[in-house]
Amino acid sequence: MDIFLSAIVSDLTSRSMSFLMERCRERWTRMATVEERLSRLQRVLLSVRVIVEEAEERHVTNQAMLHQLNMMREEMYRGYYTLHSLRCQDHRGEEGDATRDTPHEVSRSFTLSNLNFAKRVRLLGHSSSLGEREQLKQVLGSLETTIEDARELIVFLSACPRLYRQPYNIYLVLDKCMFGRQMEMQRVVSFLTQAEAHHGDGNPGVLPIIGPRKVGKSTLVEHACNDERVRNHFSRIVFFTRCNHRHGDDEDSTVALGDAVVKYQNHNSHGESRILVVVELDGDRFSKRLDNEDINGGLWRRLCSSSPYMRHIPHGSKIIVTSRSDRIVSFGTVPPLSLRLFDREAVWYFLKVRLFGSMDTAEHPRLESIAMDMAMELNGCLLNANMLSKLLGSNMDARFWSLVLLFMQQLKRSNLLGGQHQVDLWEVTAPVYVPRVNRSSEEFVILDDFETSSADHNSGVTTITAQDVLLGTARPRGKFDVLAWRSHIPPYFSYFFSCEIRRPMNMVSRKRKGFRALAADP
Repeated sequence: MDIFLSAIVSDLTSRSMSFLMERCRERWTRMATVEERLSRLQRVLLSVRVIVEEAEERHVTNQAMLHQLNMMREEMYRGYYTLHSLRCQDHRGEEGDATRDTPHEVSRSFTLSNLNFAKRVRLLGHSSSLGEREQLKQVLGSLETTIEDARELIVFLSACPRLYRQPYNIYLVLDKCMFGRQMEMQRVVSFLTQAEAHHGDGNPGVLPIIGPRKVGKSTLVEHACNDERVRNHFSRIVFFTRCNHRHGDDEDSTVALGDAVVKYQNHNSHGESRILVVVELDGDRFSKRLDNEDINGGLWRRLCSSSPYMRHIPHGSKIIVTSRSDRIVSFGTVPPLSLRLFDREAVWYFLKVRLFGSMDTAEHPRLESIAMDMAMELNGCLLNANMLSKLLGSNMDARFWSLVLLFMQQLKRSNLLGGQHQVDLWEVTAPVYVPRVNRSSEEFVILDDFETSSADHNSGVTTITAQDVLLGTARPRGKFDVLAWRSHIPPYFSYFFSCEIRRPMNMVSRKRKGFRALAADP
């Protein structure tokens, strides 16, 4: 009997060991496949990046090629986002081990190639990471398909001439301020330079450009107007820009445009008198009031009669109208161009380039992880990313970056609890309460935002910056303006917040009671 039981136990033990070894072998094989895919993803991303950056240096006019490049660019953003997400996940897991094992020891840097393989097995082999493995497989497959489909595109790109770039254009490429707008840029230039169809009505072509605030409408138009093809086509480029109402809400001002500003004049136009008129309707409150205006009647007539440039516009001239409101679609003679905010993958790629430049982010895993969390708080706005990179670039310290991330999260949390549906610093409809690093009892409040020409603020006057306010190095009183970001490319805007330091109501009440008690004391 004992021999029989011993044989059964031995057989069960052998089968159990075989089963466990087979399961381990399958998991290690699966994780080896993940490791190979990550390595393959890095190589494929490098190839896609070479194609995209080379295309940005070429004069591409074919809309189909531009559309294919745009799809390739989006796949590249998605690939980098997936790669860095997995790397940050690994880092957080390693930090957790370091905290449990040696809580006072700082975890060491790592890269994808030298990360402990057992930890990768645990992190990516866990059931909760099955989605990440499937996503990695899908992203890699899409990128490989994109490269396969780009063979003809590469041949055509080699035949496209290189762009002649002015110094500010070089800054655009390096600084990514025209990030992801190559297809939109070419559409604007094509509209401006193509011959006008003869309909006999004599009216100029009108292109409406629609998009939310700070999406880049002015930057796109300014960049198009600086294109040599556009400047050679028109004898004059005239801008009508909305006044930025920062000191009131005068209803009569909603239909008033500023004086015409001639930004370019071609003295070698050989008698051609075509002009380009750019009408920017985005004052702080103007686009919201468009819903109350008679678009086809009063407003358009007032716009057309506001200047001799609009009343007597030569044949072959063009007009661009920009606004946040889609009501301006009725102005257009061609379909409108709609600009949208960027998705999280594109915002992360932009922020990564701005923060780390040519550095390998794998050498700074903690900073990379914090930056990814910050990118999720930017609401798809590249202006927010510019502000953030300016603030963080001056201090590449993980503790400082963590402090800024905490500030961003507290800003959203405190205002959501106050009844705001979404905190958008560039669409202030109610006072936005900003948390203070020094935990002051006074309240720091953003009342409004506005933008000006940078030349208006280069007179040597000391300017309070967002970094001064965040770190507490400046202690303003009452109402004041804070410089959020100063652009270094056309149209050279400086972006400001109108702010105020307020005392909490309970402090004011106690102080008043104290004064009353002193006055009543004989």
